[in-house]
Amino acid sequence: MIRFEALSKTFGSHHAVQGLTLAVRAGEVVALLGPNGSGKTTSLKAAAGLLRPSSGQVLVGEPGLPATLPGARRVLSFLPQKVSFPDLLTGREVVEFYRLLRGVEPARTDEVLQVAALDGAAGRQVGTYSGGMTQRLGLAVAALPSAPVLLLDEPTSSLDADGLGAFYGLVEQRRQHGQTVLFTSHQWGDVERLADRVAVLVEGRLVADLTQHELSDRLAARGVMRLRLDACPTELLARVQRLAPGARWAMSQLSIPGSAEIRAAALEAVRSGGAEIRGIASDDGRLDTLYRELAGGAP
Repeated sequence: MIRFEALSKTFGSHHAVQGLTLAVRAGEVVALLGPNGSGKTTSLKAAAGLLRPSSGQVLVGEPGLPATLPGARRVLSFLPQKVSFPDLLTGREVVEFYRLLRGVEPARTDEVLQVAALDGAAGRQVGTYSGGMTQRLGLAVAALPSAPVLLLDEPTSSLDADGLGAFYGLVEQRRQHGQTVLFTSHQWGDVERLADRVAVLVEGRLVADLTQHELSDRLAARGVMRLRLDACPTELLARVQRLAPGARWAMSQLSIPGSAEIRAAALEAVRSGGAEIRGIASDDGRLDTLYRELAGGAP
């Protein structure tokens, strides 16, 4: 449904996206994950037909049409990262305007206002809305057409609790109907909950194309467990290091890096070794560390 074919986009001397090749199949929920400035928004805008590629192309739909053509835009709906609407219009008037623009049946207005948890505030002027409510109104507008492709740029960045529930529900509904969702994020929680597949961008380049479980495993493998002990005899440290070679003892804390399985085995070794554990903390790997490793070609 969406094919990035060697897409590159430059702004003056800045290379926002460099040679992105990626296919998003019908029915998939795919996340573009990466730090700020990695090219996620530029890639999504190119898919929405809002930016012309410097080279390469983006094809949308089946059969694929260049994203800049009107025919391609008819098969998608797009939610930008930041939305704004006229303050003096009510939420219902905003949705009605876009409903008429997209040629959608009248019943959809009430449906999407309910989906966005705005049915109780539909008669209020947008100028009275909070930031989270305004973002929810944008979500309602994006949900209006039952388009085969839904593009969402950092959809949870400004959402309140009601909006998060609406967003998760919308994505799951589209998945169940076999529609394609491509969204950008730098939040692992959104990706872990929703994405079938994760395309990792760093400095405008695609550095990994993984299933959500594969990325989760990579993060878990880079986790660290920290045990606060009264003492760590040399023989106990050596035993733990046979399981986790990177284990270190310093300042009454035993740090044990590795996967969840390695950490569990090391914890059992400490317990069976008779050490008294005063405190325990465990963290999976950090995304920013993984980004640097992937950008450098680490496995």
